[in-house]
Amino acid sequence: MIKHRGFPGRLPGTDFQFTIRRANPKGATPLIARERYRDRRPADRRADAGFVTAIWACFGAEPFERGNLDAGRLSWLFGREVLPAEDPFDPESYEALLVLDEAVARRVFPEAFRVEDE
Repeated sequence: MIKHRGFPGRLPGTDFQFTIRRANPKGATPLIARERYRDRRPADRRADAGFVTAIWACFGAEPFERGNLDAGRLSWLFGREVLPAEDPFDPESYEALLVLDEAVARRVFPEAFRVEDE
């Protein structure tokens, strides 16, 4: 499992986790597309935006390996802002390639790209 150096471990000032410390010996937690409802807490929305910001800062629009990125946080974005970058895609692999869909991410999380645009 690749560890993404420089990627924040969590959203600053919170307990929202972005990375894991070590690989699960039983295998990676599968990525699933979780439904995001309109009534999600503002803190959860900030965590999603912070995660998109970190992905953009580290990888841009280039494909990246799942590695030590948290499956729970990825699953909130998977299938919308974060897409599989390979076919066939193995949702239970730490080596699976993902890519940030920049157009969708900019539309849903414009605050994640504000620093770059200024």
